[in-house]
Amino acid sequence: MNKYNFSNIKGDIYGGITAGIVALPLALAFGVASGMGAKAGLYGAIFLGFFAALFGGTKTQVSGPTGPMTVVMASIVAATKGDISSIVLIVCLAGIFQIILGIVKAGIFIKYIPYPVVSGFMTGIGVIIIILQINPAIGSPVKGSPIMTILGLGNSISNININALIVFVATLIVLYLTPKKIAKFVPTPLLALLVITPITAYFNINLQTIGDIPKGFPAVNIPKIDLHLISVAFTFALSLSILGAIDSLLTSLVADSITRTKHDPNRELIGQGIGNFFAGIFGGIPGAGATMRTVINVKTGGTTRLSGMIHAVFLLVVLLGFGKYASHIPMALLAGILIKVGVDIIDYKFLKLLKVAPKHDVLVMFVVFALTVFVDLIVAVGVGLVFASILLTYRMAKQFNVDISGQGSAENILDIKDGIRFVVIDGPFFFGSTTQVVDRGNDLLGTKVVLFDCSKVPFIDSSAVFALQDMFLNLNDQGIKVIIYAREEIIDIMGKLGITEVIHEKHLFSDLDKAMEHAKKHL
Repeated sequence: MNKYNFSNIKGDIYGGITAGIVALPLALAFGVASGMGAKAGLYGAIFLGFFAALFGGTKTQVSGPTGPMTVVMASIVAATKGDISSIVLIVCLAGIFQIILGIVKAGIFIKYIPYPVVSGFMTGIGVIIIILQINPAIGSPVKGSPIMTILGLGNSISNININALIVFVATLIVLYLTPKKIAKFVPTPLLALLVITPITAYFNINLQTIGDIPKGFPAVNIPKIDLHLISVAFTFALSLSILGAIDSLLTSLVADSITRTKHDPNRELIGQGIGNFFAGIFGGIPGAGATMRTVINVKTGGTTRLSGMIHAVFLLVVLLGFGKYASHIPMALLAGILIKVGVDIIDYKFLKLLKVAPKHDVLVMFVVFALTVFVDLIVAVGVGLVFASILLTYRMAKQFNVDISGQGSAENILDIKDGIRFVVIDGPFFFGSTTQVVDRGNDLLGTKVVLFDCSKVPFIDSSAVFALQDMFLNLNDQGIKVIIYAREEIIDIMGKLGITEVIHEKHLFSDLDKAMEHAKKHL
């Protein structure tokens, strides 16, 4: 580990404390939204925030509970009926899976996720958070899913708590209308807590609050393995680990762009895994790298991993010294904070481009969005990746061209007589484009030599080579000689994949003149 430069300590302290101030109301809100309670949000922010900063691969990243992870956590709490042992097992497993992802260096693959998938996913998460906070905003019990919330909206509105609605509206006013000069020194979520909570407590207004937060350091929870729940636990844990990895590494990219540095994605996954493991052990909810808190940390002076650790220590001090005051925070206030979070998560950049963006990208985005909101987050990402891959394959195959002619450019150059047919293959030669070549096999009959010009093939895969093997065998049966002209790297790949099992290696050329001379010999 590199030695710490103490010239950065002032900025790290200020950045860490500022990030902690911003994180406090969010941690409480995410804890409540998860179904684990406000204390679980604080525990998660403390332990994940500290260990992810200590062991992670992004120096300025601040980690804690996030919207996407909270949405999945709420599903886990509902599925396990709040059984703390099962929940701890799932969160700890998720941490272990993230550590494994880092060890096998899976972090580098996150950057290959198409933007429409990320856009649909993030917009879906934002909409889920907004929908799920409708009931707390009007004083009704929280429903377990967006669909249940929407279906029960009529009943919720008929039993509205006016006091809760007033607090909710007042929270939004503070969040959106606070002058920038004030918001610069006191983050608006914290300002809402400090202004509205004392008023509701003093006048003893009839409101649902977050309830008591246990005093002192959180207790250790040892997970018990229930064989009946092991498959469910593995599924949920894998979902959390992958989602947390995507969430964290996207935030790492944001941090890189601001600080003009480069993070270590695999180390970051290991740090996130260690942090989530300890968060689970101490009864906290899991999380990931948090974009807003990370940006605030950097903008207020944070430059090293010490800033993220200070953010966690600050939250621990608040928990130990002021936890008793948090019990008076109204649920409607936290609903207002979370709805703003949901609104901020929505990807407006892509939404503004819907009219001009490629139709394939728009389709992928809406599929992922719909699946995220109404089915499952990980299913949405998985289907989105598969769907995007299929569309990409289709678009690449459309760029592929096969020209079978006796009047090809190579013949014009060398004035070859009848008896040689040319197959000019132009474009990526892979599983999505093989049929365009194979289906033209009958066009090659009635000649003596076929020269396959693959010089314009940028890459070739095993499916294409195997398809060529079958095609060459049929041509051999008709007494037709096959010659291949391609770049050396393409010839090398063909050779390794067994092309020489059906044609002699002397028929493979990286020089067009030599290929043509050899073709003449077989006329």
